[in-house]
Amino acid sequence: MNTDAAAPAPLALTATPGRLDAVLAAQSGVSRSQVAGWIAGGHVQVGGAVLLKPGHKLRGGETLLVTPPPVREAAVLPESVPLDVLYEDEHLVAINKPPGMVTHPAPGVSSGTLVNALLGRMSLPEQQDFDGPEGYRPGIVHRLDKDTSGVIVVAKTVAAHASLAAAFKDRETRKTYLAIAAGQWRADHPAAVDVPIGRHPVQRQRMTVGGAQAREAQTLFTPLAAHPDGHGRTLALVRAQPRTGRTHQLRVHLGHLGSPILGDAVYGRESAVMPRQALHAHFLSVPHPVSGEALRLHAPVPDDLLDAWVTLGGELPTTLEQAPQD
Repeated sequence: MNTDAAAPAPLALTATPGRLDAVLAAQSGVSRSQVAGWIAGGHVQVGGAVLLKPGHKLRGGETLLVTPPPVREAAVLPESVPLDVLYEDEHLVAINKPPGMVTHPAPGVSSGTLVNALLGRMSLPEQQDFDGPEGYRPGIVHRLDKDTSGVIVVAKTVAAHASLAAAFKDRETRKTYLAIAAGQWRADHPAAVDVPIGRHPVQRQRMTVGGAQAREAQTLFTPLAAHPDGHGRTLALVRAQPRTGRTHQLRVHLGHLGSPILGDAVYGRESAVMPRQALHAHFLSVPHPVSGEALRLHAPVPDDLLDAWVTLGGELPTTLEQAPQD
């Protein structure tokens, strides 16, 4: 396997107070272990001087310069897969991810992912993470579940990755999803859910309200249309706006309301009219990593979700594709 590759572009940052390794990890958006490798390899300068101590204390305001080493070719192969590109420039690309596509390779999944498809079109930053414990995630700053469709942004440079990762961490993004929910929630008014989410104590692939190492989680659910299903439940076409970004947050929170997402076999039950969870990342507003201006992205609602709603007797709102107010 050829290991020759061009070195990524240098990354210049302004330090905040704290340990050198922690500050670099937070501002660059890469793992602490990768930052440690940068420091040990002499690739990090503070105020023009190379520092080799991860625990060096930063006062704040220092200039940090990272010159990452050339990356090795990843074991994950590029694949020629058509993608629905919503927006692209030299800094990032936004994709309308189809349902059934995993975001990035992970243990047991090495092909057919969004990363494989993107590598078939371009190079992506931080490829030395390909053998990390969470999988190979070049350019990935946020994820969508395999069966969730819609908007996802991917960084094309180290600097863009750092900027986008900080925007998501600092809650400078606005995410809006569309879901079909079915259950006991009457859905006659918005519901703000503010309950923590953690790992299920027994079923480790699931999240739950509370759970192990629970973290705050907040979502606003706004029903766009609702009607009874004839069996004592309410079917609702719901706009979901998460303030936090916990794993499976919308699925867990709608289940907490007693109305899990239609077709979600993990947190609800399978559906004859919707073979996957009826969840779509509809709109995303994110600061552009260079200009800082709001980049407003929109992935139209897919046909399978629309068809399921109509099959269940629902009517489509005329304002369905209108972006929510910020």
